[in-house]
Amino acid sequence: MQDIVRKTIDNLNRNHMAGYYTQSIQQLHELLYRLMPEGQTVGCGDSVTLEQSGVYEYVRNHSYNFLDKYRTGLNREEKREIYLQNFRADTFLTGINAVTIDGKLFNIDGNGSRVAPIIYGPKQVIAVVGTNKIVKSVDDAIWRTRQIAAPLDARRLAKETPCVKLAKCIDCHHSQRICNDFVLITGQFEKGRIKVIFIEGDYGY
Repeated sequence: MQDIVRKTIDNLNRNHMAGYYTQSIQQLHELLYRLMPEGQTVGCGDSVTLEQSGVYEYVRNHSYNFLDKYRTGLNREEKREIYLQNFRADTFLTGINAVTIDGKLFNIDGNGSRVAPIIYGPKQVIAVVGTNKIVKSVDDAIWRTRQIAAPLDARRLAKETPCVKLAKCIDCHHSQRICNDFVLITGQFEKGRIKVIFIEGDYGY
C-alpha cells in the first residue's frame, strides 16, 4: 500500500469513517461480499467508478434488492421514488469526487440525489474510490472536481454547458449546470457508517 493511501485511511478512521484498500476489481468484489450480506436493500448513486469497477454488475448478479435507477423505461417520477427509497437502504453505493489526505470527502452534485443519502439515511454508505482521487487539501479537491471531473461528467451526460466546449469550469449559470451542491464531509457521528474502499489505479473522472 502506498504511504499516501495508508495515511489517508488512518485519517478517515480518525474522522470515524472506515478506510479499505484493494489492488484489483476481484479484491474489491470480495470485500463487498463481506461488507454487504446478500438479501440487503442496496441503492446507488450515479458513478463512473462503480461502472468501471463492475460494481453495478456485481450487485445485479447477487441476491440483493437493488434499487436500480438504470432500469429501462423509468419515468421521472419513478426515478424520484427510487431516490427517496435510497434513504431507507441497508447500503448505499457511491463514488466520491475527491478524498483529502487528512480524511475528508468532497462531492459536487447536480440535484442532490447522490450526496443526500451519503449524508443521512442508509444504514451504511460504501464509497468506491480510485487512488487517483486522493488530493492534498480541500482546495485541491474543489479544483479537481470543478476543473477535471465536472466537465467530463457534463460531456458524458450530453449537457450543453460551457464546460463541455471549453473543457474547464467558468462557474456558469446555465440551466443544465451540474455543479449545484458542494458537499464536504469531515466526519461522522456513527463510527464506520461511511466506508471508503480505495482501488488501486485510475477510476472515474
